Amino acid sequence: MKCKNCKEKFEPIKFLQKYCLKDECVRVWVESEKAKQWKVKKQKMKNDLETTQELIKATQIIFNKYIRLRDKGQVCISCQKKPLKENAGHYFNANNHWNVRFNELNVHLQCEHCNTYLSGNLIEYQRNLIHKIGIESYHELEVEARKTRKFTKDELKELINTYKNKIKEFK
Repeated sequence: MKCKNCKEKFEPIKFLQKYCLKDECVRVWVESEKAKQWKVKKQKMKNDLETTQELIKATQIIFNKYIRLRDKGQVCISCQKKPLKENAGHYFNANNHWNVRFNELNVHLQCEHCNTYLSGNLIEYQRNLIHKIGIESYHELEVEARKTRKFTKDELKELINTYKNKIKEFK
């Protein structure tokens, strides 16, 4: 077997030993192991220090991606035209209605024009949303939207995993 550092042939003492026992090669091996351990420790620290706000942002990105994939090929829920740029448009605003922020009935494919420039084009959105999900589901969504909610870090991490798995199913 050849040493990973000096490229000289050596007889390994342990299974899968990649470095010979020269001082220089052992030093390189120790440094590489320290770097690997630091990388793992740094990732754990980063995850532990992640704020709820950062997790909400990450969850929103994954959730919106899922909505765009789910509704791919459909028309804008508001104007009923094929969108040039696809957005995930919330009927009940994501910043004011936390309980339905990640509710799939509340979020549908919307064109950039309706979502951004017409502030959601909500009158048309409502009409087409009722047609799409039914009046009973719409009323349930309305009741849910009036409730207040705060997400925990664990809930957000679970949502991220859930929607990552749903995205994988589409691909």
